[in-house]
Amino acid sequence: MDTTGMALHTDKYQINMMYAHWMNGTHKHKAVFEAYFRTLPFGNGYAVFAGLERIVHYVSNLRFHEDDIRYLSEQEENYDTRFLEELRTFRFNGNIHSMREGAVVFPNEPLVRVEGSIFEAQLVETALLNFMNFQTLIATKAARIKQAADGDTLLEFGTRRAQEADAAVWGARAAYVAGFHATSNMMAGKRFGIPTKGTHAHSWVQSFTSEQEAFDKYAQVLPDGSTLLVDTFDTLRSGVPNAIRTAKKLEERGKRLNSIRLDSGDLAYLSIEARKMLDEAGLDYVKIVASNDLDEHTITELKTQDARIDVWGVGTQLITAHDQPSLGGVYKLVEREVDGMMQPTIKISANPEKVTTPGKKDVYRIIDRGTGKAVADYICFPEEDEPRKGKQLKLFNPLHTYIRRYVKDYEAQSMLVPVFEEGRLVYELPALEQVREYHVSQLNQFWPQYLRKLNPEIYRVNISEKAWKLKQGLIDRYMEETEVPEES
Repeated sequence: MDTTGMALHTDKYQINMMYAHWMNGTHKHKAVFEAYFRTLPFGNGYAVFAGLERIVHYVSNLRFHEDDIRYLSEQEENYDTRFLEELRTFRFNGNIHSMREGAVVFPNEPLVRVEGSIFEAQLVETALLNFMNFQTLIATKAARIKQAADGDTLLEFGTRRAQEADAAVWGARAAYVAGFHATSNMMAGKRFGIPTKGTHAHSWVQSFTSEQEAFDKYAQVLPDGSTLLVDTFDTLRSGVPNAIRTAKKLEERGKRLNSIRLDSGDLAYLSIEARKMLDEAGLDYVKIVASNDLDEHTITELKTQDARIDVWGVGTQLITAHDQPSLGGVYKLVEREVDGMMQPTIKISANPEKVTTPGKKDVYRIIDRGTGKAVADYICFPEEDEPRKGKQLKLFNPLHTYIRRYVKDYEAQSMLVPVFEEGRLVYELPALEQVREYHVSQLNQFWPQYLRKLNPEIYRVNISEKAWKLKQGLIDRYMEETEVPEES
């Protein structure tokens, strides 16, 4: 998780392109890249942007250390020693604009914009996408689970199934951004101030001569926060009855059992029966925690079966984003320096969804003043006046231009904020609680149909008419230049 030595956290082709630019004398040419994703994960109606804090730490500490230089000097490419010397003095001196963490975001809109020399803008691509893609994916999955839990307490339990330590720690943070209440990961708790929660393992029960002894000993040591795992042998015949007896002993000491945990079996049936037993014993305050490969689909199904579960411990399915383990965000060149002037550039593909929108762009969220709800996201060039000055705004579908709408009484909220200016950090990273609050405020801007988990309404992401015309013009120009004349 240390970001002080991550210059080589990149793909080799980035180093090779930097070297080729340096050899060609083009390494100081200016360039603009934009990072975005093309398709929403999990069939969701939106994504939750996360990863900015780690990007900030990475860029702030981006240096090539002596062992990095030594390693590069041993590569088969036999890099020129003067190039390696250039890397030794490397610092990021460009500009970065980004969405705020916790923002509700959509496909094909810039989430992070990087401006600088082609040399530095190329280097940061791999790490930036790595941090953005993973944390945005986990935050989005967590948001879906939170919606399914419908106000219940959510605990992130995924560390042991995560893809290594970084994924566990930053995944726990991403889940907390999207509304989880606590994590089992102590390092995440220490580093980010996330509340930590834990129960005990089956091995605790197995290490005593009886389940009752195991429960009593545990509660004696932790009388103010005990959660007892009741399914080691037989949940309803021994686990819950033994937990009740332990709870009664705690009451005699003026203490209360916090909860019991179900980790296997028919969670709906077991929770209903356990709730009855606890209530009949006068322990209506004891909560029921459930775990065991839970996700938003399982939680929704258990709720339709009237499961009596108060707290959900979600691990593997969340931290690995089990049903879609990658976001697929991309980083594309949209503008480059030619003869001292910045010119828009386009990538054209046989796959229409991979055709880029040229030019440096801003993103505005268009809010209806009457309802306070979002109407569309509007992508335009920085020099355009319409969204900022409140002029009538034409929204049209870039794929089906006959689908259009005009908006008059609106507020245009700028979504991209300056983070680095000429290499200097100008953005004050908010406290994690502030990020969570911002995320909630973002959700409140949207009608429910855009937020639902199943078959959500498609939210409008529009580009300005000027941006659309530039894109079509560059496509037409390319097609004319590459068109092969027919043989006579």
